[in-house]
Amino acid sequence: MTGKSVLITGCSSGIGYDAAHGLRARGWRVFAACRQEADCERLRGEGFESPQLDYADEDSMRRALDQVLEATGGTLDALYNNGAFAVPGALEDLPTGALREIYEANLFGWHTLTRAVIPVMRAQGHGRIVNCSSVLGLVPMPWRGAYVSTKFALEGLTDVLRIEMRDTPIKVILVEPGPITSRIRANSVPHFEKWVDWQASPRRTQYEGSLLKRLYAAPSKDTFELPPSAVTRKLIHALEHRNPRPRYYVTFPTHLMGRLRRLLPTRALDALIDRAR
Repeated sequence: MTGKSVLITGCSSGIGYDAAHGLRARGWRVFAACRQEADCERLRGEGFESPQLDYADEDSMRRALDQVLEATGGTLDALYNNGAFAVPGALEDLPTGALREIYEANLFGWHTLTRAVIPVMRAQGHGRIVNCSSVLGLVPMPWRGAYVSTKFALEGLTDVLRIEMRDTPIKVILVEPGPITSRIRANSVPHFEKWVDWQASPRRTQYEGSLLKRLYAAPSKDTFELPPSAVTRKLIHALEHRNPRPRYYVTFPTHLMGRLRRLLPTRALDALIDRAR
């Protein structure tokens, strides 16, 4: 794969960080973007080219892509949209401003960057666009409504783009992880504290008995949780296989929920998910 270039977002930790290392080991020229400049500096210390890129800042996306294209002579073989965050809380307690903020980073920014990359890929005659969705883009889960809604929207956006790009040399692919070891839960705490007044909520006792324990307890593994390398393995297939699949499930829960969504009536699936919360 020597000479192939890929721009990966959200590389400060977790899925993006592992993908950057995994693809570099296979000969890819990796541009490992992060939202915070301090994380970019750390990755540069590890030998990566690391542009600062914030999905909520269109100027930063333009600058980052300009840096990549200047470094490669105007080409980019692949884009891996990965950076995202969560705002946990019951939807009735979540101000609309919180939704605007998460959609900017988890969906609108992805669309902006993807649109900027497509002309480059059209001109060079090939390209792969991989969007990192989630099992929560297939089925809902309580307390995760903001994140779930962005991933449901991403699924639809990606599916339509994949169909529209069928008459081009650009392939569009979804990766859908279930529980993966990452910092997304810890990183969601400041957003929860910013937006959710749980103490004034009619669900206060439910917060105390469930979500608060999950957010503030010592980190522990979820059932069926896999390391980020499980996602990287699927990403490698999506980027390197001559005929990649439209979507890649990662972890047992994603396979299970994908099947149950097709087989169970909605009320039965709702009841099953509610018991698992």
